Amino acid sequence: MTPGKAIQVLMVEDDAGDVQLTREALKDSKLIIDLHVVDDGEKALKFLRHQPPFAQTPRPDLILLDLNLPKVDGREVLQIVKTDASLRPIPIVVVTTSDADADIERSYGLGANCYVTKPIGLDQFVKVVRSIEEFWMTVVKLPSMPPL
Repeated sequence: MTPGKAIQVLMVEDDAGDVQLTREALKDSKLIIDLHVVDDGEKALKFLRHQPPFAQTPRPDLILLDLNLPKVDGREVLQIVKTDASLRPIPIVVVTTSDADADIERSYGLGANCYVTKPIGLDQFVKVVRSIEEFWMTVVKLPSMPPL
């Protein structure tokens, strides 16, 4: 990530409470993070493809993806993104309530870069979000990607 440049994060999550907890966890960040939120898989794909009403959206540096979404399921979003050459480099962290082995295996099989089970409880949830931030936004070196 370029110092001083805002990190663009797309959160695909239909639970307003989880969105609020994520915002709270990121608000004390030393990094500049622009958190964009959509509440279903269809909107996520429109966001990524710059289709209305998301024609002017930035390319995300990271996607936080729930699996259980309305309209287009998170698994399908994952598959579509990871089979599209222009979107494939964007890292996707699956953040979901499921700890089922089948979901974990399928997500990695579809190209997820990371799989995190949402913890129960505010403190643990905040800790997980901050861990994701620390790892994906300060430790990992990501390729430079041109805007879509």
